[in-house]
Amino acid sequence: MHASTVRNLLVRGMLAGLIAGLFAFGVAYAIGEPPVDGSIAVEEAQAAEEAPHAGHGGAASEDAAEEEEAVSRSVQSTAGLATGVLVYGVALGGIASLAFSFALGRVGRFSPRATAALTAAAAFTTVYLVPFLKYPATPPAVGNPDTISKRTTLFFLMILLSVLLGIAAVIIGRRLAPRLGNWNATLAAGAGFIAVVAVAFVFLPANDDAVKAGFPAALLWEFRVASLAIQAVLWAVFGILFGALAQRLLAPRTADAKTEAEQPTPVVA
Repeated sequence: MHASTVRNLLVRGMLAGLIAGLFAFGVAYAIGEPPVDGSIAVEEAQAAEEAPHAGHGGAASEDAAEEEEAVSRSVQSTAGLATGVLVYGVALGGIASLAFSFALGRVGRFSPRATAALTAAAAFTTVYLVPFLKYPATPPAVGNPDTISKRTTLFFLMILLSVLLGIAAVIIGRRLAPRLGNWNATLAAGAGFIAVVAVAFVFLPANDDAVKAGFPAALLWEFRVASLAIQAVLWAVFGILFGALAQRLLAPRTADAKTEAEQPTPVVA
C-alpha cells in the first residue's frame, strides 16, 4: 500500500474517530454522568460522616471550604468531558486506521468495509472489553487512593497482554487456515485466545481495593454499564463510518468497472 494511501486512510480514520467521539460524548453525557454525580454525592456524604470523628475536623472543614475548585463540576461534565472523549476518539481512530492498513488483504479476502468492521470489533474486544472484564471501570474517588498507580499499571498491562494475544491469535489462525480451513482455523484461534486470557485472569492480581466497602452496588453497576455502552457506541460508529470512507477511497475503480460493464456497447456502423 502506497504511503499516500496510508496517509489518506489516517486522515479518514481520525475524522471517523472524531464523529464517533461525538456520538460517544452524547452517550457519556446522557447515561454516564448521572452515576458519576451519584458517586460524588456518596463520597461527600461519607466524608461528612467521617469529619466529626477525625482530628482537627473543624480546621479541615474550613480549609476544604476555602479551597476553590480548579474546574467546576459543570465544566467537567460538559466541555471537559467533550474534549476528553473527542481527543480519545481522534487518537484511537488514527491508530485503528493504521491497523486497518496493515490488516487489509492479510486477514482474508474481505472488502475494505468488512475489514474496517473487523478491525473495529477486534480493537473494541482487545483494547477495552477483555481488560474491562478483568478490571471493571469504577467511578472516580471510590477506591483506595494509595493504590491508584498499581491499579493503573495492572489495567494497562492487561490491555497490552490482550492486544498481543489478539495479534498472536490472528497469526495462528492464518497459519492453520491451509490445513483446517478458514472457519475451523478461526474457531481454533479464537478458542486459544479465550483460554490464554482465562489463564491470565486467574494469575493476574485482583483490584480488591478498587471500590470502598459500603459503596452502593446498584450505582456501581450503572456506572460500569454506562462505561461499556460508551465504548461500544464509539467503536460501532467508527467501524461503520470508517468502513464507508475506506470503501470509497480504495474501491472506486471496482465501482467504475461495474458501471462500464453495465453500459451497452456502442454499435459501430
